[in-house]
Amino acid sequence: MSDQRLARADFLPHMKERGFFKQCTDEPALAELLATETVAGYIGFDPTADSLHVGSLVPIMGLLNLQRHGHRPIAIAGGGTAMVGDPSGKTELRKMMTLEQIDHNLDGIKSQLAHYLDFGDGPGDGIMVNNADWLADWSYIDFLRDIGRHFSVNVMLSRESVKQRLEQGMSFIELNYMILQAYDFMMLNREHGCRLQMGGDDQWGNIVSGIDLTRRLNRQEVFGLTFPLIATASGAKMGKTAAGAVWLDARRTSPYDFYQYWINVDDRDVERFLGLFTLLPMDEVRRLAALKGADIREAKRVLALEVTALLHGRSEAEAAETAAAALFGGGDDAGSIPSSRRPAADLDGDGLLLIDALADAGLAKSKGEARRLIRQGGIKVNGDKIADEMRALVPDDVRDGRIVLQAGKKRHHHIHLEPTA
Repeated sequence: MSDQRLARADFLPHMKERGFFKQCTDEPALAELLATETVAGYIGFDPTADSLHVGSLVPIMGLLNLQRHGHRPIAIAGGGTAMVGDPSGKTELRKMMTLEQIDHNLDGIKSQLAHYLDFGDGPGDGIMVNNADWLADWSYIDFLRDIGRHFSVNVMLSRESVKQRLEQGMSFIELNYMILQAYDFMMLNREHGCRLQMGGDDQWGNIVSGIDLTRRLNRQEVFGLTFPLIATASGAKMGKTAAGAVWLDARRTSPYDFYQYWINVDDRDVERFLGLFTLLPMDEVRRLAALKGADIREAKRVLALEVTALLHGRSEAEAAETAAAALFGGGDDAGSIPSSRRPAADLDGDGLLLIDALADAGLAKSKGEARRLIRQGGIKVNGDKIADEMRALVPDDVRDGRIVLQAGKKRHHHIHLEPTA
């Protein structure tokens, strides 16, 4: 994490400026608290896999920014609630996991969070906890008697996350998730002085329930802050590609492929993503976002470099950048990439059909295989994924005298265009 510490009181304005702020309970009181005390705030992460993915970066960056402002981040690895399942934003019941699977996944998630947060015993150092530590030993009868009696079924059913699941059918187990998460907030307040819960806006109902329970049992004022739910400009879910999720674990998604994900984001997303997922000053974010046309590639390069460096380290990020430059920008290593030459006139008129170019380059055995690769999302031109089987290569595709074709993750070909005599 960056060593730069920011003023405690600036946390909320900072979150608003960078695009994290959706809604907040009693904002004036929270602002006063943040200005006068070191505030512990938490976010929960469900261990449904042994790696988090790009979709988890908003809450991770929320905790990172909390710590950069001198406050204390708490990450809950939800070993207890993972056995129940959170209905928020889901359309079906989550698969149940064994304790062994959960423990394995927790280990992976903890190591990833350590790339972003400084953990230790100091007042601003982060801590990681597992809610199984306080949930696993409860008997059902005791929990109902001592905790369940504080919850109104009418209020629970009115929560938006619950109403959405009721349309598809919701199990009694899932309905209990709200109670368990509320209990987490109360316990973190009691054991660690936690005064703030943050999360995606789909968590608003759960957060408010935790605030109510903490007031009842601990007699203390606590607060909630939610982030906007992030989708790409095209409406797609963050971190989802044709090849699957973009993971934070380098064994699942290599630093190079992680870098390429950010290089290939929609132009319309660049400014928002620079604010959310990097630590660049906002003046620099706005300068980069103002670049137009071909210059937007520079903004994407900076985005990819900075996001990759936060996760994998500066050296891995620079290595990914160098590899990308060799493939797509004419770097010194580009000579090792298979290539061919064509007259520039081949791109005149309606252009050169991509399926023909792929077959001629040996990236597909036939035009039929080329079409199949395009349908499966496995073809890129100059780093941009192609979905149209009838796509033609035209003069606008030429960069530095070449067109870069890619099939899958590892097969590349450069078409060099020669001027017509």
